[in-house]
Amino acid sequence: MDKIKPGAGTQSIERAAHVLRIIASRNSVGLRLVDISKQAKLERPTAHRILKCLMAEGLVRQNAETRRYFLGHLIFELGLAASSSFNLRDICRPSLTRLAEKSGDTVFLSIRSGADSVCIDRVEGAFPIKTFTLDVGTRRPLGVGAGGLALLMKLPEQTQQEIVSANALRLSAYNNLTVPLVLKLLKRCRDLGFALNDAQVTPGSTSVGLPIRSRSEEPVLAISIGAISSRMTRERQKELAAMIRTELEKLEPYIEETAHP
Repeated sequence: MDKIKPGAGTQSIERAAHVLRIIASRNSVGLRLVDISKQAKLERPTAHRILKCLMAEGLVRQNAETRRYFLGHLIFELGLAASSSFNLRDICRPSLTRLAEKSGDTVFLSIRSGADSVCIDRVEGAFPIKTFTLDVGTRRPLGVGAGGLALLMKLPEQTQQEIVSANALRLSAYNNLTVPLVLKLLKRCRDLGFALNDAQVTPGSTSVGLPIRSRSEEPVLAISIGAISSRMTRERQKELAAMIRTELEKLEPYIEETAHP
């Protein structure tokens, strides 16, 4: 097996972790070597060596026909082992359920993971037309969608700029988003007082969201509500944001420091 050079040290671990995050962000369709190399800013031979190591350990798999890379079985096994230590879904589930019942729409819970957001729970409302814009486990760059915007909106502007710029190569996959557009959306979030995604990612659907902060004021989770755009008048957007804000006041005292990204 072609191994990464032993002297690479912690840089090899950082690169491998970065590659895993990139694959996770598009795991439903997989990624080609050229895509991974470009997004990770690695030379193709280096990216290939890292992928071979990850495949040998069961962390990554490759489809023999498409040659695309996906997360491997060991990721699932490690996730199961770690899940018992994180009860954030259990803490937030009653609030998600209340919001789904009151709004009739779909409610999402996202967590920050480095420069990404990951959907960790979803509760459906009773309204017959639903917007399943996110599946549990979906990973997106921060700044994409209401949850991703919510996780950024309370951060200092310089930090926002750094994170969005780091995700620049990945944004175009989401309805041709760009760094300037995401920064413009974040300014609107600050003006509105809540995150708003009105068809930037999924045409015909609109979502609003707000971050849940830890005791040290870090935004670590976000709750968002999504619906078909015809239901999301400006007045209703404000109403849903107020409903989310009420639940955040109940939740934030229970969000531990260990929930930090």
